[in-house]
Amino acid sequence: MVLLRCSKIQADRAYSRAVNVPNFLKKLINITGMSEQWVAARIKQKGDNKCIHWKNLKDLILAYPDMKKKVDVFALSVHGLIVFPKALGHVDEAVIDLFNQLDKRVTPFPTILAETFRSLNECRREGPIMSPEYIEWWGRRITDNIPRKS
Repeated sequence: MVLLRCSKIQADRAYSRAVNVPNFLKKLINITGMSEQWVAARIKQKGDNKCIHWKNLKDLILAYPDMKKKVDVFALSVHGLIVFPKALGHVDEAVIDLFNQLDKRVTPFPTILAETFRSLNECRREGPIMSPEYIEWWGRRITDNIPRKS
């Protein structure tokens, strides 16, 4: 069943992105307000994702004169390090994508709702977990919660 068909959306992605969006470099330039050379020199590849080290963003926060950009970069850093940590000490490409969307006043609610719906359907299709370890754990859990006479 297809609820929505969009030609510019990659359907195999959990959080789909339009195909013709700016690349990681352009998004980071837009958020930080720094030059292309500065940003390109600080982008690193961690596994299959691009990211930027937290130290570079911290230095930018301390040195940048524009207060709005300071707040944006600080918020990006907090989200990248605490809310969506993937690579230790680095801010991941997915966080920058999210920030780029929020800056354009695009709400992530529909994609999060769609992902939740997809996950719940997958769980329903697979059925309950019934491994021997799970059954043993469940039995101990039920027994441990029964009050005993002292």
